[in-house]
Amino acid sequence: MAKNEKVLVFGASTNPDRYAHKATKALLNAGHEPVLVGLRDGVVSGISIQKGQPDIEGVDTITMYVGPKHQPAQYDYLLSLNPKRIIFNPGTENEEFMKMAQTAGVEVVPACTLVMLSLDNF
Repeated sequence: MAKNEKVLVFGASTNPDRYAHKATKALLNAGHEPVLVGLRDGVVSGISIQKGQPDIEGVDTITMYVGPKHQPAQYDYLLSLNPKRIIFNPGTENEEFMKMAQTAGVEVVPACTLVMLSLDNF
């Protein structure tokens, strides 16, 4: 995919030890536009974390940092954003949601956003 994508980091965190936090910084460094949605208010690299199900236009990619147990309540919301693809990072893989996304015409990528970025394969 092209640079300058709008990427929804779903499960964003202000904790620098969390992969969602590291991915936000890596996405910025790679020239993408991260949009952050998480459970708690906060700011990462000058970007505010939104809560709930905010209306976000123009999402190219969703990178998942929410485990399968907590995904079902978000299925409709995430698909309503009409992403081109959803990256299921390790530990977020969910066959049910992956099949729903594919049926909706969304590319499903079971991979690690950080590794994809480091290989210039994002």
